[in-house]
Amino acid sequence: MLSLMEAGGVSFLVSLLLTPLWIRFLRERSLGQQIRDDAPSTHLVKAGTPTLGGVVIMFAALCGYLMGHVGTSLSFTRAGVLVIAVTLASGLLGFVDDLVAIRNARNLGLNKRGKFVGQLAIAAVFAVLAVAWVHTSTNLSFTRWSLPGWNLTATGWAVLAIVVVIATSNAVNLTDGLDGLAAGAATFCFGVLSIIGYWQFRHYAIYHLHSSLDLGLVAVGLVGACLGFLWWNAAPAKIIMGDTGSLAIGTGLGALCLLMNLDLLLVILGGLFVAETSSVILQVVSFRLFGRRIFRMAPFHHHFELRGWPETTVIVRFWILAGLLAAMALGIFYGDFLQIAKVV
Repeated sequence: MLSLMEAGGVSFLVSLLLTPLWIRFLRERSLGQQIRDDAPSTHLVKAGTPTLGGVVIMFAALCGYLMGHVGTSLSFTRAGVLVIAVTLASGLLGFVDDLVAIRNARNLGLNKRGKFVGQLAIAAVFAVLAVAWVHTSTNLSFTRWSLPGWNLTATGWAVLAIVVVIATSNAVNLTDGLDGLAAGAATFCFGVLSIIGYWQFRHYAIYHLHSSLDLGLVAVGLVGACLGFLWWNAAPAKIIMGDTGSLAIGTGLGALCLLMNLDLLLVILGGLFVAETSSVILQVVSFRLFGRRIFRMAPFHHHFELRGWPETTVIVRFWILAGLLAAMALGIFYGDFLQIAKVV
C-alpha cells in the first residue's frame, strides 16, 4: 500500500508542477496544436494551443513507478517493466507523429501506413516478450486467468495481444478530441486497475499473478500522471496531450489489462473508448454501404457538439459515462471474486 501511495503521489506532483514549465517551453518555440479542417467551428480558437503534453504524462508515470520502489520491499517485475517500456515506446511514436504535424502546419502527422507499421511493431514486440519473457498466461480471460480459461496457445494469445494494443491505442487517440476528455476517462480506468492490482496481490491463491502489485504500481503511476495533467488540460485547455499522450495511455491501458488477465473486462472498463471507436466504424460503414451518415460527425463526441451541446457539457457527461463503466467493471471483478472465494 505504501508503494502505491508513493507512486501516485509522486507522479501527480511531477505532472502537476512540470506541466506549466513545459507549457512555457512549448510556447516559446511555437509548438502548437493544428486543428482539423472539418472540426467544429468552436475548435478554431484552440489553434496554437501547446501540444506534446503527453511527454509530461509519460515522464510523470515513469517517475511514479520508479519512486514506488524506493524505500519499500517491492521489487521490479518483468511484467511491470514491459508495460512501462511499451507505453514509452508508443509515446515516442506519438511524439514523432505530433512533430510531423507541427512541421507540416496541418493536423496530419505520419501517414496512415507509417503510423500503423509503428504500432504493429510495438504491439508485436510486446506480445512476444509477454509470452516468452514474462511468461504470462495464454488463456483467454475475463476477470482472472481461469475464466473462461480457454487456452489460446502462445500464437493465438500473441495475435489477441497485438489486436488489443493497437485497438486501445487508437481508441484513446480517437477519444482525445475535447479538452480533458481522454485524460479524465483514462483516470477512471487506471484507478480501477490500481485497485484490482492490489486485490490480486492480496489474493494470490485465486489469481496466481506474482506481478500484480507491480502492475498496480504502473496503473497508479498513470492515474497520478493523468490527474496532474488534467489540472492544466481541463477546458479551456492550456495544453493538449497530442498523440504522444493518447497513444501512450491507450497502449498502457491495453497492456495492463492483458498482463493482469483482464482481456475481456477491458471492453467494459474502457467502454467509453469502445463507444467512440464504434461510432467511427459505424459512420464509415454506413456511408460506404448506404451513402448516409449516422452521426453529424464522428467520433460521436463531435456529434453532440454539432447538436448544440457546449463542449464542457459533453465532457462532463462522457466522464460520468466513463466512471459508471469503470465502476461496473470493478463490480463485475469483485462479484466474481465473491463467487470464487466461496469455492476456495
